[in-house]
Amino acid sequence: MVWHAAIVDQLSIEGSWLFTPRVHADPRGAFLEAFKAAELPHPLGVAQVNCSVSRAGVLRGVHYADVPPGQAKYVTCVSGAVLDVVVDLRAGSPTFGRWESAVLDDETRRAMLVAEGLGHAFMALSEQATVVYLCSATYNPAGEHGVNPLDPDLGIDWPAGLEPVLSDQDAAAPSLAEALAAGLLPDYRTCREFYATLH
Repeated sequence: MVWHAAIVDQLSIEGSWLFTPRVHADPRGAFLEAFKAAELPHPLGVAQVNCSVSRAGVLRGVHYADVPPGQAKYVTCVSGAVLDVVVDLRAGSPTFGRWESAVLDDETRRAMLVAEGLGHAFMALSEQATVVYLCSATYNPAGEHGVNPLDPDLGIDWPAGLEPVLSDQDAAAPSLAEALAAGLLPDYRTCREFYATLH
């Protein structure tokens, strides 16, 4: 069998990439390389693996962590489908406040790599969706934060026809403007300097 590298698309937000693996199917099923460290354009030392199971409409995020050390994530949906979203929350970034999205599902097996300092969120599109994400740092409650995913100024285009289901914590998260004014957001220059230490 001849293996080919995944297709890696850099998104418009610096520090975010979409991976489309080569899926090899035969009468038995399918096989793919779901994660390959050597192919990553941004180093990711895996410190923790998270798994979440969500029903349709569940919206998790927008989550981010203080930098340093931050928390980079490599996200894939192993069952069902989600709309995965990355948001540039780095104050001073040329793309500050911009977001991009991609459907991750159990057919294309695509994955999203999100660097430290960026915000991440997803909404479950299928009746049930299981998301697995590899994290560069362990969970640190004191350094974890959120921005309200329904902030109208952020304007994330969540799917119509699904009523968003949020945790109390996510629903009470500040808007982007509030988080910026409170000095809660990562600094773009600090993030860039931190990225340089990873190579």
